[in-house]
Amino acid sequence: MIEEGCQTFVSDCQLRAAVELVQHTWDPVVLSALRLGPTRRSDLLGRIGGISDKVLTQALRRLQARALVTKARTVPGRGGAAVYQLSPLGESFANGPLAHLARWAADHQAELVGPPTPA
Repeated sequence: MIEEGCQTFVSDCQLRAAVELVQHTWDPVVLSALRLGPTRRSDLLGRIGGISDKVLTQALRRLQARALVTKARTVPGRGGAAVYQLSPLGESFANGPLAHLARWAADHQAELVGPPTPA
């Protein structure tokens, strides 16, 4: 683990910056869905169960602002459909730390779920 320059409670810690990439519930899900390749927004809506149109739009904007996702038109001009894809930075995050986190969560699913809550 990198500990140089990341002292306890320091606001500019690199770990804090990395954790901010997954602080919004849907952002890591959108990144994972984009691992399959360039995708239209409407296809992402179908691929990601439970996400609303508004929330997907917000997530895509956040991920674009962080340079993790790029948006391109399939046909240049106003008539072309937008296609979203991972940027090289997004690919390195989605296929690296995010994939490892997902694998860890799957391996420990029973422990993470915990006891059922009373009705």
